[in-house]
Amino acid sequence: MTTFQPHEVSSNAVKALDKALGKEQIAWLTMASAINIATGKWLKALEAESLSALALLDGIHKTAFTSGALHTLTQAISPNLLEKATRWHASHAKHHIVTLGCTHYPERLKTLPNPPLVLFVIGNVNTLALPQIAIVGSRRASHQGKQIATDFAEALASNGVAVTSGLAAGIDSAAHKGGLVCEGGTLAVMGTGPDIVYPPKNVSLHRDIVNAGGACITEFFPGVSAKPWHFPRRNRIIAAMSLGTLVIEAKIKSGTLITANLAADMGREVFAVPGSIFHAYSEGCHWLIQQGAKLVTCVDDIFDEIVVSTGERECQNEALSKKSEVNNLATDKLLDSVDYDITAIDVIAQRCTSPVNEVMASLLEYELRGLVAAVPGGYIKLRGK
Repeated sequence: MTTFQPHEVSSNAVKALDKALGKEQIAWLTMASAINIATGKWLKALEAESLSALALLDGIHKTAFTSGALHTLTQAISPNLLEKATRWHASHAKHHIVTLGCTHYPERLKTLPNPPLVLFVIGNVNTLALPQIAIVGSRRASHQGKQIATDFAEALASNGVAVTSGLAAGIDSAAHKGGLVCEGGTLAVMGTGPDIVYPPKNVSLHRDIVNAGGACITEFFPGVSAKPWHFPRRNRIIAAMSLGTLVIEAKIKSGTLITANLAADMGREVFAVPGSIFHAYSEGCHWLIQQGAKLVTCVDDIFDEIVVSTGERECQNEALSKKSEVNNLATDKLLDSVDYDITAIDVIAQRCTSPVNEVMASLLEYELRGLVAAVPGGYIKLRGK
């Protein structure tokens, strides 16, 4: 094992960072590079020694810590990770390093016992200060569940509340897509380094979030790939940054419920959308409701508990008006014949008294509009009246 030498931290990595970041940011980044050290240990050591982050960095440069707790901690600092952070930060104008002492650092994260000392942010750092609601749920969500997530996200974003989620498949992805309806309407918290998108199929979604004025953030250094234990750490950030957490479809034993429980432990609001008692992915939501989570069926149920201050941004988006126009056109008898649960094609045809071939042709048109979805056994309604 290579022994850390304090003079290494003032080499090329810090010299390059010094041109782009303040000394205090460099100090926090240096501490964060000791990835095997719980961040709370750094904070306790600084408090015990009555040191600021700047004083710590100065002491490292002067080889002042030759014994004690700070000596042990400084041995874990990684010049290699600092070098990677330097290259990542310099590679694009939308790459930002937000540290614990920065004005952009989310205040709510400071309530964590082990807050991230650094956040790598791609996109608009100003979104970190927006009021946020987390939307989380199953990766194997139903069509209906994903549509619910998208609709809630659109409604929240259009009312000045950013949607925060974990960039995972299923409910997370649907929530992010709904948040895209507004400029800066969604933030993705990643379980990888900022240069790695997981799952890979969400590369385009990651790009869309950034291009729409949102942000993708992570506490993991560049080059860090996805590991199972990264996601509980990611979940604590999602829960802590948000005013409340909305759960849509989750099993009893799932990472989603971990996020909800973390939110509850922090004193944040927890909301849950109910579902069918026969659906395994409704079990987690029903359990949360039994434990005191608020049952919600529309965004107004959330705003009954979460107050967004006047003067917060409002968003008017052409996509919303287009969606309303499509829905207004689709209020006919055929669409009324499709349930939000699986409806067989012969049942739909019987209800609207039309031949099956005509019904199937019309349903194809509605499917292209995003109003219904074909599923095994028939169709389900996604939107409609």
